[in-house]
Amino acid sequence: MNPALAAGLQIALVVGVLALLYVPLGDYMAKVYGTDPDHRPRDLRVETVLYRLCRIDPRAEQTWYGYAASLLGFSAAGVLFLYVLQRIQGVLPLGGDLAGVSPSVAFNTAVSFVTNTNWQSYVPETTMSHLTQMVGLTVQNFVSAAVGISVAVALIRGFVRVSRGGEIGNFWVDLTRGSLRILLPLSLLVALILLSQGVVQSLRSGFDSTGLDGSAVTTALAPVASQEAIKELGTNGGGILAANSAHPFENPTPISNVVEIIALLLIPVCLTRTFGTMVGNRKQGLSLLAVMGILWSGMLAVAMAAESGTRGVAATAAGAMMEGKEVRFGVPGSVLFAVSTTGTSTGAVNSAHDSMSPLGGGTVLLNMLLGEIAPGGVGSGLYGLLVLAIVAVFVGGLLVGRTPEYLGKKLGRRQITLAALSVLVMPALVLIGTSITVILASTTGYMGNSGDPGTPQAIHGFSEVLYAFASAANNNGSAFGGLTVTSDWFQSALGVCMLFGRFLPIVLVLALAGSLVTEQRTAPTAGTLPTTGPMFAGLLTGTVALVAALTFFPALALGPIAEALQ
Repeated sequence: MNPALAAGLQIALVVGVLALLYVPLGDYMAKVYGTDPDHRPRDLRVETVLYRLCRIDPRAEQTWYGYAASLLGFSAAGVLFLYVLQRIQGVLPLGGDLAGVSPSVAFNTAVSFVTNTNWQSYVPETTMSHLTQMVGLTVQNFVSAAVGISVAVALIRGFVRVSRGGEIGNFWVDLTRGSLRILLPLSLLVALILLSQGVVQSLRSGFDSTGLDGSAVTTALAPVASQEAIKELGTNGGGILAANSAHPFENPTPISNVVEIIALLLIPVCLTRTFGTMVGNRKQGLSLLAVMGILWSGMLAVAMAAESGTRGVAATAAGAMMEGKEVRFGVPGSVLFAVSTTGTSTGAVNSAHDSMSPLGGGTVLLNMLLGEIAPGGVGSGLYGLLVLAIVAVFVGGLLVGRTPEYLGKKLGRRQITLAALSVLVMPALVLIGTSITVILASTTGYMGNSGDPGTPQAIHGFSEVLYAFASAANNNGSAFGGLTVTSDWFQSALGVCMLFGRFLPIVLVLALAGSLVTEQRTAPTAGTLPTTGPMFAGLLTGTVALVAALTFFPALALGPIAEALQ
């Protein structure tokens, strides 16, 4: 099949399925959470049991302080539990012959999965037991995604509600409902589809066979399908096998590849409908969806063109940039996956991003540096874009000389300060972490493509470090594979970036929700900046691009841009 036709058909299928599910899933999620505490959906029996066991009053509302404290406490407990589980897995059931994980890897992994990053500095088959995978990592795939949705919903309530007490919901109720009513049933459905395509689901450690050269070969097995589903739906990305979604046991066919792409885009896209339904104006959600669509399609077009070209003898012979790509997916399936995974903070990969062309690799890197809001992670994409929408409204207000308003709430100094601080967290972590790493003499040896200053190898080594910190600070988890990150410096530095990159914006967003919920709603006037339609979508898209361009252009010029000009 012609590559252009193959790309067009896959894109059309992905967009078509998302369009089909957009309204029912978006409205269902709005119904699950609700905005009015007096008209909350009835609790399920299993939810009632959980509330009683955990001594939670589901009718109690929390201020942003209480909401944030509950969220941070729950996440801290998750880090501690996952760390201990990895350390003692050697004496637990389903451990096989695997010993406990080393302290630095256990710390990095615990932080990674709790922050929805799923950065992996280890080989899963030879490091993590089935028990650790199922009880530890898979559980965090569910609850970390539910945490992201909870924060987005809390911010929406800040716009919708007016409360003198500052209540924005109940974290424990939002967490429970997101896990049980949204993520769990969707994961079951996707897992069944993946099983039908040949994704494995086994508690055996592996099986022995004889290779073509006559040597004995041991092939690892694992409960893949159950984790693969939530890995994509929760925009987590951590593979249960080292090759991730390029492994034939995780992603065996072109159909499973499209299913996984749809899964990782599904909830972030449909949350814009949830937003529009909850605020009572679905055009608001469509405006955000338009911005996500513009950025996603633009990145996809650039990356597809870059990878469809030929650079070098091998690429010329193959007819495209096929190095590091699975032949069963080709360029179209690989690029569609790469752009979607870096745009959603998923981090799952079905090809080697390090092997992409300089322009293609720079595109997926820039996709993260935009803040991963196209369409972003589960929950984090929506609240990240809403923060940028507040900045865009503020800029628009300055242009027309009026106090900025968004969804009937006036945006004062406190709201703008919190929004600005939230936007600045990720760039600070990326640039500071990259700068310190490339300065340290002890780190250059870990760059697989390092070389003499000014050479293409050294330039690509810098890109690898920049990609690593962009991935960690944006809670993505993908990597340029030429960088070895097993040293204590990388384990600790990237772990800190993941923690601050996840929880600092969350605290600031919850504080923003708390400040908004106490504001009175005002009726729009003739001078109010409209936040629906093409004009606002263009303003918001320009704000996103401008913030990224001004912040990261010097760093990109030292890495992917310089490499592309070689």
